[in-house]
Amino acid sequence: MIAAGGQELFVFNLMIKETPIENDEKTLKVGGVDPLILFGPNDQNLRLIEKNFSARMTVRGENVHLQGDRLDLEMIEEIFTELMFLCNKKRVLDRIDVETIIRSVKYGENGRRNGNGINGNHEPHPKHLDSVVLFTHRDVIEVKTSGQAEYVKQARKNDIVFAIGPAGTGKTYLAVALAISALKNKEIDRIVLSRPAVETGESLGFLPGDLRDKIDPYLRPLYDALADMIPSNKLSKFTQEGVIEIVPLAYMRGRTLNNAYVILDEAQNTTPMQMKMFLTRLGNNSKAIITGDITQSDLPRGMFSGLREVVDILQGIEGIAFVYFNKSDVVRHRLVREIIEAYDQFDDSKNHSKKNQSSDP
Repeated sequence: MIAAGGQELFVFNLMIKETPIENDEKTLKVGGVDPLILFGPNDQNLRLIEKNFSARMTVRGENVHLQGDRLDLEMIEEIFTELMFLCNKKRVLDRIDVETIIRSVKYGENGRRNGNGINGNHEPHPKHLDSVVLFTHRDVIEVKTSGQAEYVKQARKNDIVFAIGPAGTGKTYLAVALAISALKNKEIDRIVLSRPAVETGESLGFLPGDLRDKIDPYLRPLYDALADMIPSNKLSKFTQEGVIEIVPLAYMRGRTLNNAYVILDEAQNTTPMQMKMFLTRLGNNSKAIITGDITQSDLPRGMFSGLREVVDILQGIEGIAFVYFNKSDVVRHRLVREIIEAYDQFDDSKNHSKKNQSSDP
């Protein structure tokens, strides 16, 4: 263990000894990581690995002796390397982390086996754990474009980040993943997600049902993202206990949000006053991500977007970052990118036509 910048860092080494007699035995020597984290309570992480491969594992101190199929032992070696990396990066491992790494190594595009993974899916193998935003019960969530990589980088470095760009670029999805990752790593105590309900002018009273029934249609994309990343029983518990809260923007007034990750989605539909109100809710040890597409405002004609205005007001303030996406960052169906390109060409043609008409004598 060495000290650097006031923090203790673990240095690990993975030494492999192949027995000279048979190719189906290896000894992994792990050093510099906490064995209780790496192996799990009662060696549960080892048992999970063992369950997924034709191999037996025996632990003696920092030595892990493997017996089994040669191909399986190679994959287990890779799994241990990634688990050790994660131990040093996060100082914590849970079952989902271990399952996801097993699934990625065993069945990913760089994996050595064909077939179905733990949950019956073919899972992508992460290019490097630095690109991973979150390990979930279903998948590895990792950056897929240079724009997304910059987004995650700025979100980790700054307290307020504005993500601006077209639909399908992963703005909201990655924001939710970053928030859950921070909650999982105990960097914050709760997550608050919000959206403006512009179609009803923030006046939801005439809709049938209770508050949840009224706002659900507007907040459904946030629920969908959460459901992809958190098991349903855990998500239900988090929402009941207030660890995860989803509210319309109108209900944010008067609050101070400490130790929280706050996300404002569809921010192009906020007025300048609403944007100011949201930004001033941020309390101690809190972070905020604001997402939106300034070309898609649903505000009434003549009403200026708070997202468009804030770009001019807050540029250059330390701790606030603006990240811009374009059609090359679209990660939905390939047709989404082509649709965006077609609309851009149509708008350019329309604007060019108007310009020519206005210049005619």
